[in-house]
Amino acid sequence: MKTLLTVSDMRSESRAWKSRGLKIGFVPTMGFLHEGHLSLVRESKRRADVTVVSVFVNPAQFGPNEDLAAYPRDLASDSAVLEKEGVDCLFHPAAGEMYAAGHRTFVEVLDLQDRLCGRTRPGHFRGVCTVVLKLFEIVGPDMAFFGWKDAQQVVILKKMVEDLNLPVEIIPLPLVRDADGLALSSRNSYLSAEERRAARILGISLKEAADRVSGGEVDSSALIRGIRRRIEGEPLARIDYVEIVDPADLSPVSRIDGEALMAVAVSIGKTRLIDNMKVGVKR
Repeated sequence: MKTLLTVSDMRSESRAWKSRGLKIGFVPTMGFLHEGHLSLVRESKRRADVTVVSVFVNPAQFGPNEDLAAYPRDLASDSAVLEKEGVDCLFHPAAGEMYAAGHRTFVEVLDLQDRLCGRTRPGHFRGVCTVVLKLFEIVGPDMAFFGWKDAQQVVILKKMVEDLNLPVEIIPLPLVRDADGLALSSRNSYLSAEERRAARILGISLKEAADRVSGGEVDSSALIRGIRRRIEGEPLARIDYVEIVDPADLSPVSRIDGEALMAVAVSIGKTRLIDNMKVGVKR
């Protein structure tokens, strides 16, 4: 596995692959890799000739009071895991390599970026779109793989690719859960043992709501009340939002008719976690 640190080296490597007619699969990450990330890597290995993984903690997507400095990092472990998975290239640029002095160009997907997490994390998705577009331009992938745990991110990036006519296929893959039902996230490492037990309430509340949908409940307000009531029963939990939306455009749905996305953001102690679950009603 090659480890590249500069934009120029990554571009040069990409051009060489393309000159040989190779298809490039790309998995952008902020590192501290877990099985959710590795599910994306394995799918890229299955579909593409060459797999590139980036590890870059993107400062542009962190707010002034968020956890940029504390975000977990372990490049040595990440590199060893990726080597074992047979990744062809690790791209690990420094912040100054991605955002030179005087950088002032950003990318936004209007409206979609202001829903769900965007309401309490202003500027977050502007930072996400900007860095992903830059990475696409540098790596030149044919396919890019993202986890559905970050459902809003997937919807926004698909819209960005569509609107800007980018020659990249966005391939979303299912959310991956740990054995206790907690959605895998690098931020889970922040949780104490007590907080980790409490965090299970996110998945539990969504599963109970999904069971209610299977039993015939389609009123979103009733389902949201049930999810909120369940989460509020956990003393360590503080709700940011509970919503049921159209998975295509994140618009709220009042009644489930077809496919819907139940999405939650909850702080457990000082750690903000997100989770979601798709549900469906046959028309």
